[in-house]
Amino acid sequence: MVTIGGITIDGRSLSSELPPYIVAELCANHNGSLERALSIIEAAKAAGADAVKLQTYTPDTMTIDSSNPEFLLKGGLWDGYRLYELYQKAYTPWEWHEALFAKGREVGITVFSTPFDETAVDFLEQFSPPAYKIASFELIDIPLIQKAASTGKPIILSTGNGSELEILSALDACRGSGAPDVILLHCVSAYPAPAEESNLRAIFYLRERFGTQIGLSDHTLGTAVSIAATALGVCMIEKHFTLDKAQEDIDGPFSIEPHELSRLVQDTKIAWSCLGSGRLDRAPSEGAMKQFRRSLYTVADIAEGEVFSRDNIRSIRPGNGLSPAHLPEIIGRRAKKSIMRGTPLAWELVL
Repeated sequence: MVTIGGITIDGRSLSSELPPYIVAELCANHNGSLERALSIIEAAKAAGADAVKLQTYTPDTMTIDSSNPEFLLKGGLWDGYRLYELYQKAYTPWEWHEALFAKGREVGITVFSTPFDETAVDFLEQFSPPAYKIASFELIDIPLIQKAASTGKPIILSTGNGSELEILSALDACRGSGAPDVILLHCVSAYPAPAEESNLRAIFYLRERFGTQIGLSDHTLGTAVSIAATALGVCMIEKHFTLDKAQEDIDGPFSIEPHELSRLVQDTKIAWSCLGSGRLDRAPSEGAMKQFRRSLYTVADIAEGEVFSRDNIRSIRPGNGLSPAHLPEIIGRRAKKSIMRGTPLAWELVL
């Protein structure tokens, strides 16, 4: 097993030896309202999340305004949108960022972002984010990764749709450009992603193959996949977050609401705490229950010198006598003294 050191983001240590760091993804769920975006940050803090992640781009840094067929989305959640139109509706205005970072400081929750081009990195630096996230579709944008890594901040790389070679190239770009630490987020880039396609066993492979801490960017519905990933040792879980799915947010159908985020925070802590040491130590809570194990008892009055048989000793509860494993070697031996029915059998009673 590869031993991997912890990573620190905004003073919080992240590793498989700690409960996962929970990131609420604001994404496009602000619906074009700064007030709603600020309320989402407040709700994430109230639910117990560790951080809120923004997305920093403009329609023009993502694509061009074109009606050519390849710029039209077909099928899925955003069927019928042109790329430019989708990003016009979804992007977080850059002039909001100051207020969003300030809100994070006000309520005591970390805020960082995903830059989608190099100008976004330059823009975000003024807010001193503690880390940068690289989205799955930008995993192959090596110049962007190098730019983000050159800031000296930890880099979080999402691996959705990425090949092993592409992940390795992105990691090399991070490490060669100054990033002190890298987290890989296992991810299925589907919106929503089918739970049965999550392939969580890949978490083990990613950790062994690339020698990094591993997290999960979870696009499945609900929180079950995230809880399962906690048991596999992820250090971070990222979930899209909204105030109310009924408000028809762009990313709402695969986002979680405040009560779900609160449950995610609680359940991941429970899931992590139940992993234990891996040794076969008896749990402290088992101590009082030991008496309910079977042991050897006399089930009839036995005279001194009488032969022990299956008629006068049996394996019953409670567990105060000799182990039932000794029954064959005791049968046929004699009682050292008279023994009353209901006495736990001990070696000092056996000749």
